[in-house]
Amino acid sequence: MAAGAPHDPQRMAPDGRPAGGAITVGTLTIGTRGSPLALAQAHEVRDRLIAAHGTGLAVEIDVISTRGDRVTDRSLSQIGGKGLFTQEIEDKLSDGRIDIAVHSSKDMPTVLPDGLALTCFLEREAPEDGFVSLAARSLADLPRGAVMGTSSLRRRAMLLRLRPDLQIVEFRGNVQTRLKKLEDGVAQATLLAMAGLNRLGMGEVARSVFDLDAFPPAPGQGAICVESRIGDETIDALLAPLNHDETATALACERAFLAALDGSCRTPIAGHARLSGATLAFHGMILTPDGIHCHECRMTGSAGDAAALGRAAGERLRSEAGRGFFADWG
Repeated sequence: MAAGAPHDPQRMAPDGRPAGGAITVGTLTIGTRGSPLALAQAHEVRDRLIAAHGTGLAVEIDVISTRGDRVTDRSLSQIGGKGLFTQEIEDKLSDGRIDIAVHSSKDMPTVLPDGLALTCFLEREAPEDGFVSLAARSLADLPRGAVMGTSSLRRRAMLLRLRPDLQIVEFRGNVQTRLKKLEDGVAQATLLAMAGLNRLGMGEVARSVFDLDAFPPAPGQGAICVESRIGDETIDALLAPLNHDETATALACERAFLAALDGSCRTPIAGHARLSGATLAFHGMILTPDGIHCHECRMTGSAGDAAALGRAAGERLRSEAGRGFFADWG
């Protein structure tokens, strides 16, 4: 089927029902979480699909509640990790109730459910972390013993590495919720992904931006990904014009690094790949949760060997750190 052709309403899902449930010709259903940022990302994919294939392709958005959204009083590491933001969405994708799922790449586990794959990456937004505070312009400006809010083990460990005097408190919720917590005095500062702030038109909220070399992001941070069913040629053709090859290459490296370390929300891991021509440069870091111990590496290789480069970096750090380094990761 040509890239701009509408769906075949008789395309079957794994359970024998027509894929997409009550899907009609020319309609595609996107599954997404319901936060303002998740919806902004889903709308971006929708708009790009229509721009690529014309207004004859109708796109609907199905807002799906995930356990990660519903349980906000505990850290992700305590309630199960990254899959908490994807399971309910992937269930609907697997049985054909939705046609594609839109995610933040950094939320995606390295092992996906059988029959599903990440088949499209939009061009990456700013991967850096932004410093957000009503009390200071930068991390260095915070007073000794200041309270920093974050739910990310990576950010916690990296902050404590730089400022062991900080008090870290749990800070779950969407961007708006976290900003409200700052206003309420729950913490004096927090970190937010610049990509998310930019997509919400709120980039000015960040008082300063961390340097990528000194404070590398989570693998996949800043990139929107689309998950679909393996072998669905119609969907593959619809998504093909949206895929950004450079981002896909960088993410192949970063996700391979994460997989080599068995990374999840229980593990403080940072990794960032940058493509320059045919050369891929990767910077990876692993830390103990308290930030005291850290191992990092920088490697370069061919863009065509992106996954192998990321895997080699992960294996190098695992070997250098030794088995005891990972004992407390859970």
